[in-house]
Order: sequence, then structure tokens, then C-alpha cells
Amino acid sequence: MSIFDPIIPDERLRSMHELGHWTDKTILEYFDKAVADQGDNVAVVGYVVDSNQRYSKTYREIADLSDRLAAGLLRKGIKKGDVVSYQLPNSWEFLTIYLACMRIGAVTNPLMPIFRESELTYMLNFCESKVIFAPNSFKGFDYAGLMKTVQQQTASLDHVCIIADEGLEAFMVDQVTSGDRTQFENMRLAADDVFLLMYTSGTTGSPKGVMHTSNTHEYAARKYIERTQLNSSEVVFMGSPTAHMTGLMYGVTVPIMLATTAVVLDQWKVDVAWNIIHDEKVAFTMGATPFLADLTDSDLVDSCNTPEFRLFVCGGAPVPPALVRRASECLQLDLMTVWGMTEMSVATTTQLGDSDSKIFETDGCAFDGTEARVVDDKGEVLQEGEEGHLQLSGAGNFVGYLKRPEAFDTDANGWFATGDLAKMVHGDYVRITGRSKDIIIRGGENIPVATVENALYKNKGIQDTAIVAKPHERLGEKACCFITFRDGATMTFEQVQQFLANEGVSKNYWPEYIEILDAMPRTASGKIQKFKLREMAEKL
Repeated sequence: MSIFDPIIPDERLRSMHELGHWTDKTILEYFDKAVADQGDNVAVVGYVVDSNQRYSKTYREIADLSDRLAAGLLRKGIKKGDVVSYQLPNSWEFLTIYLACMRIGAVTNPLMPIFRESELTYMLNFCESKVIFAPNSFKGFDYAGLMKTVQQQTASLDHVCIIADEGLEAFMVDQVTSGDRTQFENMRLAADDVFLLMYTSGTTGSPKGVMHTSNTHEYAARKYIERTQLNSSEVVFMGSPTAHMTGLMYGVTVPIMLATTAVVLDQWKVDVAWNIIHDEKVAFTMGATPFLADLTDSDLVDSCNTPEFRLFVCGGAPVPPALVRRASECLQLDLMTVWGMTEMSVATTTQLGDSDSKIFETDGCAFDGTEARVVDDKGEVLQEGEEGHLQLSGAGNFVGYLKRPEAFDTDANGWFATGDLAKMVHGDYVRITGRSKDIIIRGGENIPVATVENALYKNKGIQDTAIVAKPHERLGEKACCFITFRDGATMTFEQVQQFLANEGVSKNYWPEYIEILDAMPRTASGKIQKFKLREMAEKL
């Protein structure tokens, strides 16, 4: 038995293969084919904000670097099934480690750069990581010092590799031998083996280790490519962290599968992003609502937008329809809204050519091979337009939480309880209405949080808003609204209420507390951390 044994019923294994949803082709096989067919093509272009640096590496160069690192890991005693962690910004080193892990059958474990001592020691100990890679410093923070502290508190952590001027050289061999390549073959992972461990992003405060196989990961990427109609001649740009599922899947894995160029930005700066989109002839990017809002509101739209820039995919949290409409008019490109989780990556998307009502007001429909449904508290399937609990069943669903089989929350038929509230609309389209924990019950009446938030987003002075429950002795809960404003904008409590009245929002749903913030607490991928807002609301 291994801690990475997938929790997959035999029936699911058989059906996914028989129906053709799983191809048994690993991400490493896609990469090796790209190297063989077009090794001199550029695989990755990187931009480093603090040093104003641009670099590029071909597929052949990345292959050499990742193989040398894989052999170096073997020399350090890393073997098939061991966990290799890396806390890195978007970079060629990130891509190299990702591939090196697959080459020797190690479980790849990217970690968000925002994590500090508490989170890291928990995560590394929990997954029994054997090695971690980290920058010497990034955005002014001393990661080298952090790693010294973390290693002292992590019994399994045999090696720490700090990436400074010499890059990954300290862990690389000079020459990959025939013996190394024999070991590579012997350690090759099957497509149903767990190859990826990602911790949930922390919007609920309890990160879990999500396990994926090549089959679940490849399926989601392949269906996404089909839905977006991306092709090998188009350049992909990623400004969202590649240590998050959005960045990893659509800034690393998808370009590998397409054998195209990925352009990565190590930290989000909207002016830098617009210049990259212009200079690199970017066709596609994806990110959460803050990324879309920044691009839309930038002064560089007119000078940097290009005909090649054809698609922005927005997800990571419920997308305010008002923002989608504004961005669509301003950027003059195709916009797709999506829904997904670390547990299955993107599972629903709108489609190119969809009507405005679908693009602006839904989170899309499921891929072929995935089903979505909305059920009530008893598990009964609800009719279109009725709000309930969203469940997903499909080929992209994860294969378990590390060491927490009881938390899998997947029934015998493969339906996973997502924790989101939703409605089915336009037949098979999903509209996310909130998280289960976002439900506010005031005096026995449910307050539709997403409806109120979306109404507030129509106010051009509001940058971000989020509504959470504040405990109340008599009524149970009251709605507390947190707001950040755009530069120079402000509103009083009474003005917020009047705005909601003008938007036709029932007075029963108006928030009874309003708190103005300089910035929302967020994960690095852009999701608002409502559990932190709930903690703040309790203290008001």
C-alpha cells in the first residue's frame, strides 16, 4: 500500500477507458514528442519583473536541463513515488522540475510562493516530501532563510535546493548516462499512477492534498484545448502562478500538449502584461477576475491590444456579469467564463459563439465525459432554475485526498460534492451562486449572496465586494459587506443601500454592515478568502 494509491472504483477505471475519455498518454509523452518533432522551437519565454529580464529556452534545451536534473535527483536518492516539492515563481526552472519529476516517477508538488513557515511545515510533513526547491529571494522575501527553518521542522526533508545565480546546477549532473536512462525507463509512471499533488488554495482555511493522475490531468487539458480551439501556432501567456492549478494546467501542461510557446510572467504587473501580449503576439491567456479587471482598466489597451489576442478565459471564482460585459466591449476579443476546482481543474466553460446571455450570465457547460447536476439537501436532482448543491462526475475528477479518504466526498456513482451552490440554466449550463459556506440565513430566510454581490459590481466605483455572514444572537446571521473602491471613489452606507434599491434588490437582502478595505484578502490566484472575511466580521 502507498499513501498515493488512487481511490478509483474499478468500474470507473473501466468506463473511462472504454468510452475513450482516458487515453493513457502521459504529459511526458507529449513533451518527448514535441522535442522529437520540433526541438528547436521555443518552449518557454520568461519575464522577470524585478530585474527587467527576458529569456527563452527551446524544447531541446528544456529536455536536456530536465534530464540532467532527473539524473541528479536519482543521485540524491529520490526514487519513484517520492514527493518533490518546489516553491517557485513562474520560470523555466519550474517547468524543468515538473518534467524531471515525471522522468523519474516522482510525485510533483508545486507550492504557492505566498506560503510561509506554518503552511509549509504542515504541507511538507503531511506529504513526506524528500526535497524542496526554492528561490534565494523573491519579491524581497528571504526564501533561503525560510527553508533553513522549515527543514529543521520537517523530518522527511533530506534536501533543500536554493536557486540563486547558479540556477539548478547544484542538483544537476553534467552528463546523463545510459544507466540513468535505463532507470528513467524503469521508473516510468503509468497513466493511472498519481503524478501530481496540489494543495487546495485556502479559501476555506483547510488545505487538502489533491491527487491527480496523468489520465485525469490530460483529459481536462485535452478537452479544454478542444473547447477553446487553441492550436500549435498560438502563443500562450500565463501571469497567474503556475503553482496553482490554473497556471499549471493552462500555462505549463496545455502548451506542452500543443507543442507551442508558453510565455510566463513571474509576478503580475498589468503594464508588463500588456507589453508582453503585444510584443510576443499572445493569442490566449487565463486568470481570475482581478487579472481581467486590470487588463480592462489599463491605459495601455489601445496601444498594446493586437489582432492575435483573441481569447481571455476568466474563472477561479464566480465572475461578475458586469465585469464580463465591460471587458468584452473594451478588449474586443472572445471571452469565456469557466468553473473549476483543484479537484478537477476546469470542468465547465462557455463556448465560442455562445449567446451573450450564456457568456455573461453562466459559468458554462460540462465537457464531453463530464456531467454536472444540482441537488437538494436530500440528494434529489433539482429542476432548471432551482438553487442547490453542485455535483460533478467525470474523467477529470481527482482520485482522492492524500491520507484523507474520508474527505473524498464522492458517492458510489462517481458524483463529487463540490461545496458550491448553483443553478442549471439554458438547459445544461451552470451558474454558480456561491459556496455552501456562503449561505446567509437571516431569521430563517436565505440571502442570495451572489445576486447582491453581482448587483454591487455594476457600480463603476467599486473595485471588489464580498458578502459574508456575521453571527447575530436573535436572527442567527446578518449580511456583512466588504468593499474596496477604485481610486478616488467612495460611498456611504446609505449610498450603497440606495444603489441596491435602484438595482431592484429586495430590501430584505441588503447588507446590514459595510466595511471598507484597502484590499481584499486573496489567494495568489486571485480568489477572495471569505473565511478571513468571516473572521473579521465576527469581531465587528
